[in-house]
Amino acid sequence: MSPAKSTPVPERPYHHGDLRRAVLTAALDVIAADGPSALSLRDLARRAGVSHAAPAHHFKDRTGLLTAIAAEGYGLLAQAVGDAPELREAGVRYVRFAREHPAHFQVMFTPGLLRADDLELTTARALAADALRSAVVSVAPEDRGADSRLAGVAAWSLAHGFATLLLGHNLDGPVGDRDPEEMFRAITAMLFHSADR
Repeated sequence: MSPAKSTPVPERPYHHGDLRRAVLTAALDVIAADGPSALSLRDLARRAGVSHAAPAHHFKDRTGLLTAIAAEGYGLLAQAVGDAPELREAGVRYVRFAREHPAHFQVMFTPGLLRADDLELTTARALAADALRSAVVSVAPEDRGADSRLAGVAAWSLAHGFATLLLGHNLDGPVGDRDPEEMFRAITAMLFHSADR
């Protein structure tokens, strides 16, 4: 009886239609489900149907991939808040961005995961900061106080804190079936109203 011939396992192709996007999309799915610590370039290559070394061509390593995700997130955030008609609406759009892009949001604000000096990241982060700063300075000084930078920290703290609590399911009870964006509008109206008294 002759020994069974083994069928060679085909090599996974290196080339892919848009490997960078495929790996980013797969990474975002993993992060949304299991957090950034679950990321593995080898697993992402398998999901994209390419050789295990292929993702390194675009991202070098896991930190490079997470940095690319954060840069993309800051770019999306800048677009989301960039044309807000006023500060409160910029905050609502910030919360909406966090809800629509939870994996981006988580990675963006975990600096230990990122290559801080990456040009794409620093550029995108600056664009988002400019968009948020513009929303703050559009408020008249008598309504926001003389220190626009401090007002910006206050506005960011409110929107970011609300979004973080929301994504962590810490507001499930208080929010219930209410639209989180409407609840955020109500909270800001309540706070601004009490500040005016």
